[in-house]
Amino acid sequence: MSLERVLSRKQDVAEASELAARRFAESGAADVTYAVEPSPLGELFVATSRRGLLEIGFHTEDVPAYLQRIARRVSPRILEAPGRLDAVRRQLDDYFVGRRDTFELPLDWALARQGFGRRVLDVTARIPYGDALTYRELATRAGNPRAVRAAGSALGANPLPIVVPCHRVLRTGGALGGYGGGVERKRWLLEREGVLGA
Repeated sequence: MSLERVLSRKQDVAEASELAARRFAESGAADVTYAVEPSPLGELFVATSRRGLLEIGFHTEDVPAYLQRIARRVSPRILEAPGRLDAVRRQLDDYFVGRRDTFELPLDWALARQGFGRRVLDVTARIPYGDALTYRELATRAGNPRAVRAAGSALGANPLPIVVPCHRVLRTGGALGGYGGGVERKRWLLEREGVLGA
């Protein structure tokens, strides 16, 4: 068999595989779809379930770890299908260029902590664009003013950063505090929203 024919067959197999994956995703057989998407903050791991946006991750070198956790806690029926993430991608793109200050996406909280941690994320989801809370204010609004560290821990485990804007939580006195995506990303987001001067 000639080299050209071998290469042609490989291309046919690759195209058939891509078509099969697309049909699988469109058939609704996958419970979770994901993609790695470019952004001004670097590549983002983005996953959606049938219920809504499931996860945004900054550490795309950890895609296998993200997928293992999703398979364990949500469903093993996972497919890389960037086309199923168009609505999420458009809203993130609009946010990054300043055309959007709120997200209108259904959220799947399956990977979020429960109890106080979930209350922390619920409060965080309501922090308006251009505003910020301190960790203490957040803990107080979530129902336990003394649980400042627990509030910080819940933010560190936030599976939906940017959309559930944990970057809008600062230390008392205005210091940035930590951020799962790194302090420089937090600073960029807060500058973009006008909370910090550029």
